[in-house]
Amino acid sequence: MMLFSLCFRNLFRNIRRTIAILLTVGLGAGALFSFEGFINGVLTDYRESTIHANAGNGQFNTKGYRETVYQKPWKHWISDWYSIKSELLQNEAVEYVFPRVPISAMLTHGKVSIAGQGQGIDAKEEAKFFNALNIIEGESLSDQKKGILLGKGLSQALGVKPGDKITVYTKSSTDSISKGKFTVIGIFHTGNADFDNRVFRIQLPEAQDLLETNLVESISVGLNDHSNWNEVSKMLSTSHPELEAASFADIDKIYYGNSVNWLSMQFYVVQMIIISIVLLGIFNTISTSILERKQEIGNLRANGESTWDVMRMILCEGALLGLIGSMIGLGLTALVAKTFLHQQILMPPGPGSTRQFFISFYFTSGMAIQTLALSVLSSIAASFLAGLKVARMPIAKALRSY
Repeated sequence: MMLFSLCFRNLFRNIRRTIAILLTVGLGAGALFSFEGFINGVLTDYRESTIHANAGNGQFNTKGYRETVYQKPWKHWISDWYSIKSELLQNEAVEYVFPRVPISAMLTHGKVSIAGQGQGIDAKEEAKFFNALNIIEGESLSDQKKGILLGKGLSQALGVKPGDKITVYTKSSTDSISKGKFTVIGIFHTGNADFDNRVFRIQLPEAQDLLETNLVESISVGLNDHSNWNEVSKMLSTSHPELEAASFADIDKIYYGNSVNWLSMQFYVVQMIIISIVLLGIFNTISTSILERKQEIGNLRANGESTWDVMRMILCEGALLGLIGSMIGLGLTALVAKTFLHQQILMPPGPGSTRQFFISFYFTSGMAIQTLALSVLSSIAASFLAGLKVARMPIAKALRSY
């Protein structure tokens, strides 16, 4: 306790030197903390955008369905989906359940015909959850009968706008050609070019009528927290072993999964560069300050203090400087983020996307602890190396230093 008190008082013996060290540590810790918050914000917003644009938190199919190409896929769809939906909704983590069927169809408007990949959905429920679909014209599909929602690229290829009529032709499960007339309700733009160029959505019962089936291909879920996905998927896979679960990252592996892996590696390299610069800056400042105290340390040695006693004092001071400086840096970063960066920042389109998106800085306690630990450890390391050199210097030589 006496050592701690002595070290704390030593910090105020040379205010200029202490302020310089605290500023270096604080700026370094703040820069590192803010960059980690930026990375976390990009990845978090990208994840939420993917979940609330199309995939949901995950989906369930019959076992082996996603990895196998079937000549008649509808024979491997889910039959008792009503009971599965009820079972899922009994779980507190599940807020929404979305049964879906796919429709490979030909869309016709006037003399223009375009192939599209449709989704038969429970539109009223999906409108509550999929808030990142980004309707740019018209309105979202909800409870409108014979309404159709088109991707931006698909609508441009057809040359349609909200209110126009479209005829949809598809092959039913009985190998006959079905057709239906629909009114364009709205146009969406997710930013995923492949999705926007081919996908359309209609009501689930109308899609089942076209396909002449009462089955569904998949059941997607919307959770109150994505961290509950493993619990929900395990629960349903246990009660229904004929089903298998796939998270949204597995469903959208090419665009989301690969993009996140690419961004994470890029951010990791930049983060290592920033950490190196920050730690070298802290190391250099603290080392210089200790080397300037050669006479002081020489006097301590001349008064009978051992090398270990001197090292304990230097290491204690280094830890205090690292702790106080990093806390100041973290505090100022959090204040700046809350004051000036509380609104989202507009970012250019990311990999695989054609639409700009907004990000926020997301800070976690784990990030704060990691930044604090790195700053303190670098301060202690700098104090140890510089202090060891000075503490082991001959007393006479240390006393003659200026």
